[in-house]
Amino acid sequence: MTSSRPLALITGASRGVGAAVARELAPTHRLLLGGRDTPTLHETVSSVEGAEPFAVELTDAASLADAVRGIDRLDVLVHSAGVAEIGAIADQGGEVWRRTMEVNVIAVVELTRLLLPALRAAGGHVVLVNSGAGLRPPNPGWGSYAASKHALRAFADALGVEEREHGVRVTSVFPGRVATDMQRQVRAAEGTDYVPEHYLRPETVARAVGQALSTPADGLTTEIVLRPA
Repeated sequence: MTSSRPLALITGASRGVGAAVARELAPTHRLLLGGRDTPTLHETVSSVEGAEPFAVELTDAASLADAVRGIDRLDVLVHSAGVAEIGAIADQGGEVWRRTMEVNVIAVVELTRLLLPALRAAGGHVVLVNSGAGLRPPNPGWGSYAASKHALRAFADALGVEEREHGVRVTSVFPGRVATDMQRQVRAAEGTDYVPEHYLRPETVARAVGQALSTPADGLTTEIVLRPA
């Protein structure tokens, strides 16, 4: 992938918010798109100009290290991948908590850590698509997910403080409910109707990501909070 345009790596880009972010950045960036659903990921890659697949299991540390080898400069890293398993604390065993933390936090930490030299070289920007659940006490059944998102916020805050001297910028985006396949599954688990008109569109979240990235160098958008109107 050779071009003078800046390079962005987006996780969770098979569909939903990640795919919308890819379309938002496509006019100005070269793109590496990651996602677990390989067929859907390749459909997204083929539909977005300037995109290439970054097909790697984010929870496999060895594969992740191999996948990032050769990325010497990275202008943008957008973390959009995530999982949500709804259930009461009394009903969710440790395996649910471990799986949630592994995807929503540890994989994010490890990918970011591995790419820090490339981000520092480019004076890059890390954007973490968090959740409203990372800002407030959780609803019943949201314990494991909310805990992971609070941890993700703490990681973003620590990263921003540590990497400021290296020229790396960090932004957290906290959207409310978004009209995605994940939201459909969450609503089913909650036993409520999925009404996409009541939620944020993925494109609205993607626009917020784009606005954070376009903030002039003399300012930094550290947090963006979005709620359905």
